[in-house]
Amino acid sequence: MNKKKVVVGMSGGVDSSVTALLLKQQGYEVTGLFMRNWDYGIKGSQCPNRIEFEDAIKVGKLLGIEVKGIDFVEEYRTKVFDVFLEGLKKGLTPNPDILCNREIKFTVFLNEAKKMGADMIATGHYAKIEMHNDRHVLSTPKDDTKDQTYFLHALSSKQLSQAMFPLADLTKKEVREIAKAHKLPVSDKKDSTGICFIGKQKFDEFITQHLKAIPGDIIDESGKVIGKHKGLICYTLGQRKGIGIGGMKETESANHIHNPWYAAKKDLENNTLTIVQDTNHPLLMNQNVEASHMHWVLDEPAKIGDKLMAQVRYRQQKQACTVIEINDDKVIVKFDQPQRAVTSGQSLVLYDGEFCLGGGFISDYFN
Repeated sequence: MNKKKVVVGMSGGVDSSVTALLLKQQGYEVTGLFMRNWDYGIKGSQCPNRIEFEDAIKVGKLLGIEVKGIDFVEEYRTKVFDVFLEGLKKGLTPNPDILCNREIKFTVFLNEAKKMGADMIATGHYAKIEMHNDRHVLSTPKDDTKDQTYFLHALSSKQLSQAMFPLADLTKKEVREIAKAHKLPVSDKKDSTGICFIGKQKFDEFITQHLKAIPGDIIDESGKVIGKHKGLICYTLGQRKGIGIGGMKETESANHIHNPWYAAKKDLENNTLTIVQDTNHPLLMNQNVEASHMHWVLDEPAKIGDKLMAQVRYRQQKQACTVIEINDDKVIVKFDQPQRAVTSGQSLVLYDGEFCLGGGFISDYFN
């Protein structure tokens, strides 16, 4: 009987390296495929492709597997980065990682792996694939602090049926211990954080190289102009750093001269940014959230009245909510407790117990 061939998405990090190691140990025929999604020639880029590819090759040599490089720059640019920029222009805060998983890793990458004769693909995601009513579904992993189902909620049951997540039953600590035990050169390598193509630079410094920032007024909740913003594309709701307004003498009597300011509302029509001085200000808190372009992993939508758990951002603790409206590809849920800084363009992801039901882009929020 021929060994099953698995193509592993190798990023040069510890998670994908241990993924390849585990599959090799389990007797699969393993090949590594490094995706080059970003071009060094793109303005402001600090994406360390070369270093990551070299690390992936080092791990491959140690494991005795071939690691190939493949260029998905054009696909990533049109299907992820351009969509990301268009969203920012509309005042949204899109999540490129969700787009990358759906459009690149589990579509373009999967197709390339099949051309290489792969039976399955594997990645170093912390998520679990389980069977439910004869369908492949997403479920939460052992390490809930690293749970990445939020980023994977847009995958279909068919895509999941061709994927493997070997780290599902391991914690990050255990993954690093396995890497150390097998002397993998990436065992202590830091996790990548933030948006890969921005790197360590500030978000606004990168984004203003690609989109025109139009300065405007910063106002308080009463509408009084208290400063100038650099351009609405440079801010996200709930943001504290980089607003550029310190304590104000006029507010000294209210005893909040030193309180920090938070971005609470972006008004595209008037090009104003409303800021408030309370981290849990009513302008930042909403109990009802609407999501559009809903994708259901099982192609079965939730029902009105269903009591579920949900996230409105990655790494948020799952929050209890009730489905109060479903219409075409939209859903509205009411959270048991108001949620802070719900942001249009991010994703609302729904869970029933350990199962990830799916999600959609946040299109509205209200009390």
